[in-house]
Amino acid sequence: MLERGAVGFGVCTADPFDEVREAIRQRSDSGLSAGLHFTFGNPERATDVRTSFPWAERIIVCAVPYGIEAPLVQSGHEGRVARFAVVDAYRPLRRALEELSSLLREQGWRAEVLVDDNRLVDRAAAVRAGVGWWGKNTMVLVPGVGPWVVLGSVVTDARADPSPAMVRSCGSCTACLPACPTGALIAPGILDARRCLAAIAQSPGIIPREFRADMGDRIYGCDDCLEACPPGGRALRRAGGSRKGVVDLIEILMAADRALLGRFEHFYIPRRDPRYLRRNALVALGNGCDPGTTGILSGYLGHPDPVLRIHAAWALGRIGRGRASLEAAKSRERDDAVRAELELALAALQNGDRVP
Repeated sequence: MLERGAVGFGVCTADPFDEVREAIRQRSDSGLSAGLHFTFGNPERATDVRTSFPWAERIIVCAVPYGIEAPLVQSGHEGRVARFAVVDAYRPLRRALEELSSLLREQGWRAEVLVDDNRLVDRAAAVRAGVGWWGKNTMVLVPGVGPWVVLGSVVTDARADPSPAMVRSCGSCTACLPACPTGALIAPGILDARRCLAAIAQSPGIIPREFRADMGDRIYGCDDCLEACPPGGRALRRAGGSRKGVVDLIEILMAADRALLGRFEHFYIPRRDPRYLRRNALVALGNGCDPGTTGILSGYLGHPDPVLRIHAAWALGRIGRGRASLEAAKSRERDDAVRAELELALAALQNGDRVP
């Protein structure tokens, strides 16, 4: 596996992750999970692979690095993408694990690959297998690369010797907590997903007004707590990876649905509905405060989707432009939520302010 670019590899038992299951339930009961699904949707299954694979004896875990040298894509109006999503970071990991599972099957064992799969809390398996340790930013940190890894596993009935757990921790370091733009890391290892910009960018519906300015130029993901992590920061500096992945916001707003989904097929987009990428791009344009975007934002005031009209109106109020377009849109608007947003934008322009 190390020959395939892995930076961490280990084996653990397939016994249930009881403590993690209880933590998931507590997050859900308290509302901190923000209604997210994935492993939160079925904690019993996600923390016990024998629910899905009764024959499981071991979990073989692999960590592959990503984004340390994220490419920079030049564009006129840039939106930021989290490093893991610049390309499909899971593709090489999945390929390596498929090869491993094939070898196990050839030897007569059962084996199933789990990559970005809600049937396993992969971080818990990685910690038990000695691949890394729990970081206070909720990520698994791996020696040499910190949090810049994607994780995957092979579930098997082969009784390989378990690896020793890693005797490391973050110690007294809490650098990641204040680095979160919205204070979503409310305590070491505890994330309030209702405030997490990465979660908000992937959620359906309207972005809450209180978080739109905090979104900045982000359209997918957020790396702030990872970049603040000392092991992660050192890895970036060693690799010269200070560049960030960006995309052209105008292209997102002008592209046809099929082209947009095809280009970003590795993104998690709610219901595979491209409106949410466009929604995020509208907010990013508003935060860019570039008068040159007034035309495309004004055009979106006439979009048939009220979600997009709402965020276009906010963006115009944010950049302080487009009064005539906003007034014309208000005169014809029948959706109460959109009208309210238009009125707020117009009030801001009237007072010479920018909408928050």
